[in-house]
Amino acid sequence: MGSTLEVGLQHAVRAVLERWPTAGLAVAVVRPGGPASFECHGVADVTTGSPVTPDTVFRVGSLTKTFTAVAVLQLCEQGRLDLDAPANRYLSTFRLRPARPDLQSATVRDLLTHTAGIGFWRRPTDLLHPVSGAGVETRQARPLGEYYRGGLPQEVRPGTKWVYSNHGFAALGQLVEDVSGQRLRDYLRQHVLDPLGMEHTDLDQSERVSDGLATGYVLRRRGLVPVAVRDVPTPGGGGLYSTSADLARYVACLLDGGSGPQGRLLQASSVAQLFAPHYQPDPRLPGMGLAFELRSEDGRRVAVKDGVVSGFLSALAIAPSAGTGVIALANTGGLSGRGAPVEVVTAVLRELLGLARDPVRHDVPPRPEVWGQLCGWYSLPPGAVTNLFARTLIGAGAEVVVDRRRLVLKALSPVPVLRRGVPLLPDDPKDPYAFRVDFSATGRGTLPVVFTVDQTQRVRRLWLDLMGFDKRPGARNPRLVLAGGLTTGALAAGVARTRRRRR
Repeated sequence: MGSTLEVGLQHAVRAVLERWPTAGLAVAVVRPGGPASFECHGVADVTTGSPVTPDTVFRVGSLTKTFTAVAVLQLCEQGRLDLDAPANRYLSTFRLRPARPDLQSATVRDLLTHTAGIGFWRRPTDLLHPVSGAGVETRQARPLGEYYRGGLPQEVRPGTKWVYSNHGFAALGQLVEDVSGQRLRDYLRQHVLDPLGMEHTDLDQSERVSDGLATGYVLRRRGLVPVAVRDVPTPGGGGLYSTSADLARYVACLLDGGSGPQGRLLQASSVAQLFAPHYQPDPRLPGMGLAFELRSEDGRRVAVKDGVVSGFLSALAIAPSAGTGVIALANTGGLSGRGAPVEVVTAVLRELLGLARDPVRHDVPPRPEVWGQLCGWYSLPPGAVTNLFARTLIGAGAEVVVDRRRLVLKALSPVPVLRRGVPLLPDDPKDPYAFRVDFSATGRGTLPVVFTVDQTQRVRRLWLDLMGFDKRPGARNPRLVLAGGLTTGALAAGVARTRRRRR
């Protein structure tokens, strides 16, 4: 099976668990030239007290997207798909439906990089059904041809805007089915799972996974509460069940250039494509791979993915240049994604790479001489549907201000940490427009922030990782408009009271 993590890595895991308690946690580490190492904590089920082991089955949510991407690349290698061809060339069960005649159809690559112009929600009315409308969970899954009856809306020009979308990967899963003639579950079993010996992994709650399945929980004021078991309506985007041992086999195959125990799963060039930036709106940003998001850990490129299903959180991180990967699976967490796995994989990977535990640089002094250029209001680019998810987090936009002698990013947001503001931490001594924000208090790690400056030294855009915000005139700042409206209302109320007294 493998060895236990060494003491230093155990300490890194336990430090995270002190901040993010969870019923159970399974961690796997893959390194060159040896079997995987494992560290397990807690219980798979509170009632039975059964301990978590490397063979405990968890729902892994969006880690599924990487498997869907592998299936797509396999079909590309066989000459049955072209990444740069319109996805509608291959989809027969339903179609992508551009919102305007002048919008070209999204390509397969656009879908793989979340740049197809498809929203987190399909349409504004999905906000009335926030879970099933986002393709996260539903009481009963429907065939995708029915779920996307009338087509899957595509709102903005493909390749121009990054919007995380379960629906885009549902379309990719259907594309695999339409091209291969097999159900996605059967395709993955035959061409990915079985060749890797992933005997306890499946796309639904089958006999392969049901016996060892952990119970999912959320942590409430009175302790752990089990969650209801629901389907994922977008299976290619989040339906997978797996174990830390099985995922270690999968990561080992990717790190070995696609070579598995029963032969080659992918060509090395295809594996490299998974981890290469295919959408990189600014060269200072790591960019987006195929299904994998890219990060920079002290200059090292790392491919990451995390997953969220009610009661379960998952994360994996792969450092291709070091031949190293880390997986963390937990059975405690809600749809907010707040929990241990992302922090665990970051902490363990940095320990393995010999990096400082704190990913935030403290050796870069602030450059207040440019703060005047950066301060102001930034709003989302056009796109009603593709902005829906961002607006639930950011609200009307983002504001950069100086607060208590620090440069701070704030938002008109229901999310407390964004409403209060997060410091913009200098991240590059040679670039005064490159920063990092620390979301570790929410269990989401750190993200890069860069400002795009034109030739006249005017700031045009703020990038929060892959989300872009355009700088707008200060007079259009909705905070000022709101404050002005409140002031006007207060004055009007005062005048009315004065008039009533005079009568």
